[in-house]
Amino acid sequence: MSILEAILLGLVQGLTEFLPVSSSGHLTIGKEILGIETENLTFEVVVHAATVLSTIVAFRKEILSLIMGLFKFKLNEETDYVIKICISMIPVFIIGIFFKDYVEAIFGSGLLVVGISLLVTSTLLFLTTVVKQGNSEITKGKALVIGIAQAIAVLPGLSRSGATISTGLLLGVKKDLVAKFSFLMVLVPVLGEAFLELMSGDLAAASSGISSMSLAAGFFAAFLSGLFACKVMIALVKRAKLTGFAIYCALAGLICLGYLMFN
Repeated sequence: MSILEAILLGLVQGLTEFLPVSSSGHLTIGKEILGIETENLTFEVVVHAATVLSTIVAFRKEILSLIMGLFKFKLNEETDYVIKICISMIPVFIIGIFFKDYVEAIFGSGLLVVGISLLVTSTLLFLTTVVKQGNSEITKGKALVIGIAQAIAVLPGLSRSGATISTGLLLGVKKDLVAKFSFLMVLVPVLGEAFLELMSGDLAAASSGISSMSLAAGFFAAFLSGLFACKVMIALVKRAKLTGFAIYCALAGLICLGYLMFN
């Protein structure tokens, strides 16, 4: 993978991580177009960590408030919110511990899974346009259901933000609350995965087959574009329906399946 290819894929990751169009699916499509084959998921882990860092920067005030409230060591609003985030992480934690190898195998399955998953993402987004907008808070039960959606969205092509935001909206949660929760709930799982990969040595350039410069270029491209996309998505969820993204995912999914049929 050249530095230019890493930058292009980093931009794809950053721009699509927060938009409900599946960053992992678009990375697979990008690799297919560029003819890139990687030995493991090192690049994916690096660029996902970059977009998590952009989330931390975008929500730095909210995160600091949660940390300060948590260290008061009493049951307050911030502690309750952190508990809900922890509950939402249970499903993805189970997937990561018991099905990690299976998930990595799925990531190597190419455009078929991506195409089908993009159509599923499109369906979820369309459903949010036909249900009445809710006005409820995020309860612990709803946090678990949103967490299950996040765990299922490990499939490439099934948008994590699309799945979690759509699930929250279908559960009747307020738009602004579910968008914020969707972005914050992914912080610990992705950073945890990056830390484990780092400790195991799998993030080393030698084991990934990707140069350190390319990994760094992809990281910074994903961070900068992710910071932009995060702010854009928050504004879109608050003010507009997700119909446009639903149509885009449907078209992208059909193109992926059509490409497989004629090649």
